[in-house]
Amino acid sequence: MSATTTPRTTVTEHEARRVAEAARQRDWRGPSFAKELFLGRFRLDLIHPHPLPDEESVRRGEEFLAKLRAFCETEIDPARIEREARIPDEVVAGLKELGALGMKIDPRYGGLGLTQLYYNKALALVGSVSPAVGALLSAHQSIGVPQPLKLFGTQEQKDAFLPRCARTDISAFLLTEPDVGSDPARLATTAVPEGDEYVLDGVKLWTTNGVVADLLVVMARVPESAGHPGGITAFVVEAASAGITVENRNAFMGLRGIENGVTRFHRVRVPAAHRIGPEGAGLKIALTTLNTGRLSLPAMCAGAGKWCLKIAREWAAEREQWGKPVALHEAVGSKIAFIAATTFALEAVLDLSSQMADEDRHDIRIEAALAKLYGSEMAWRMADELVQIRGGRGYETADSLRARGERPVPAEQILRDLRINRIFEGSTEIMHLLIAREAVDAHLAVAGDLIDPGKSLADKARAGANAGVFYAKWLPKLLTGPGQLPTSYAEFRHGTDLSGHLRYIERTARRLARSTFYGMSRWQGRMESKQGFLGRVVDIGAELFAMSAACVRAERLRAEDRHGSEAYQLADAFCHQARIRVDELFTRLWTNTDDVDRRLVKTILTGSHTWLEEGILDPSGEGPWIADATPGESRHENVRRPYGTGDIGRA
Repeated sequence: MSATTTPRTTVTEHEARRVAEAARQRDWRGPSFAKELFLGRFRLDLIHPHPLPDEESVRRGEEFLAKLRAFCETEIDPARIEREARIPDEVVAGLKELGALGMKIDPRYGGLGLTQLYYNKALALVGSVSPAVGALLSAHQSIGVPQPLKLFGTQEQKDAFLPRCARTDISAFLLTEPDVGSDPARLATTAVPEGDEYVLDGVKLWTTNGVVADLLVVMARVPESAGHPGGITAFVVEAASAGITVENRNAFMGLRGIENGVTRFHRVRVPAAHRIGPEGAGLKIALTTLNTGRLSLPAMCAGAGKWCLKIAREWAAEREQWGKPVALHEAVGSKIAFIAATTFALEAVLDLSSQMADEDRHDIRIEAALAKLYGSEMAWRMADELVQIRGGRGYETADSLRARGERPVPAEQILRDLRINRIFEGSTEIMHLLIAREAVDAHLAVAGDLIDPGKSLADKARAGANAGVFYAKWLPKLLTGPGQLPTSYAEFRHGTDLSGHLRYIERTARRLARSTFYGMSRWQGRMESKQGFLGRVVDIGAELFAMSAACVRAERLRAEDRHGSEAYQLADAFCHQARIRVDELFTRLWTNTDDVDRRLVKTILTGSHTWLEEGILDPSGEGPWIADATPGESRHENVRRPYGTGDIGRA
């Protein structure tokens, strides 16, 4: 029997776009290497020489990493977390004692004050032992209460909440709802003003840390009224407040130790003093928080790549087939080369983006988004290749391997654990659209009115004149550049020659910008619907960014006399691999099945092909596709379980 579903909040495509655009950070506070790359300008000077951390931040960071490493080695049992699907209370207590909850929080509030670079190194380390513990710490600090308060909180809010977040309290970020994902215009949770309070009602889904959290960041819609401009607004909410019920602890394919749930708010009273920023600024706060917060996922992806490389190297040297180690068979060796080169590039992208975030001289919204997109996709591919290299043992669980006397390598687990990163904090598809919007920002700034059907003829005429001036200056610069000179980037020739790859990046950046312009000219207002095209444009940009970061990192390591020749070899291999992917993506810009696929999907949705589904049985159970999220009092047991409180029960 099917349950009743919640009536859906309906908004037009125009309204959804308006809300998303209003939340976008429009101004560029500093130069952006990635933005320039999409415009066809290879600004190597923005990233080379590689920016470096100061000595004091390195000292403090390394000191903490040493303590964290010792803790992870002795106190975290990843097999137990996987088996019991829960992080033990004593592990969380130890992390609190270590100061791991406050890695990014300023020392004045009791935190460690680590840089983004060392915060990410810590997440990579923890995540390599237990991705669930990494997710706990990341959700708490990267998108939970500390980060939005750091950026937008009042001094009173910082004084009240940051010391708690630094040492004792777990925080969570609540935006997603059962019927609202990447379309915030349909957000249904409300916060109605009553005197000096707001009253929250609604249901939030996939609340990572929500089951165990002490503090919540909640996004809710404030109705417009006298004295209240309304709109999506951010609040800090005490998780133990009356009217809050954690109705379910969700279980997933991977990350079995995460405390992710469904949280219902019924007449929850929140002091107006706990509102973060003004009314209507919630979505902008969320997106701005994610600009840097997204770097936590590629940190754990880079750590996963390092582990995949270690296991692939050790296993492929040990395992023999036909008289020699399997690593020396080309079919397996190419996979190991891919894992090694890609791991080097992922760490290069991560360290470069992190150091730029620390220096705060660059606008890194595109770089961070590219790092998340590229890291999550490539880490998944590396883990898949590791499982293939391990063969049947890769598909077998660590417990089963241990039971029959072999090394308990959790290869299948890391594949399951990494899969969520292609969805977390913006799915790959949404990241493509987000980055594409930023990549074409300069074009829309000068020519947007030309393709906007809502603009008048006078507006279009003005836009046409502005566009003519812009493109008359911009397009000729895309024809020639340093990438066509054999002597360019000669400082990257040291044994292995990376200068040719940098020339390729420069030439290809101009080619990418021309292709984007051709696409806009061809499709004009329909460009935003060409998601296949835009996705490939972004993927090309991601490869070029990774190639740039890899080359710059290799040169930095050479200059510091730290594995320079090996780093050059890794960067060279990665760039060769990436160039093949880029060339294929360029071909697919114009030669693809997008139109054929679009026509087929339309007929599939009409039911014309249901005959193709015959001959199987659907093992799915009964129930609605989307659970009922009607506001009201909860009818479920509260499964909230703050760490250290023992058994699950009503708070």
